[in-house]
Amino acid sequence: MKTKRILLGLLLSIGLFTVSCSSDDNEGETIVPIQGKYNLSQTGTIVDGKEVLVNAPQNQSGCKQDYLDLRLSNAAVIGDYNGSNCALVETTGTYVRSHNDLTLTIGNLSTTSDIMNLTNKELKIKDKTTGVITVYTR
Repeated sequence: MKTKRILLGLLLSIGLFTVSCSSDDNEGETIVPIQGKYNLSQTGTIVDGKEVLVNAPQNQSGCKQDYLDLRLSNAAVIGDYNGSNCALVETTGTYVRSHNDLTLTIGNLSTTSDIMNLTNKELKIKDKTTGVITVYTR
């Protein structure tokens, strides 16, 4: 009787494992949530097929890094530290994520970027119009 219970438990476990391991195709979309605060780290473009990234010139020397805060409510907040006293200026808009596209709308200006990389530590996007790559870190 004990052997039958162990065997039945083993078969149920294998069945559940088989069902839970499906081969769903998510079209390359990452499952990491996009919400969070990201510090502007690097910008660049692709030259001769290779990424060329430099430290973001938008970050003013001596100030904190500028940032992008993507909130659960789909609000997007861009933080910009500037001036001699590193004053913070925040600009608020909205964002929409559709698969691996990220559309930011600030005022009446809207930009759409490909999400090149999204991990717990990095968001890398490439503007679909200009080709500019922007790297943010958490």
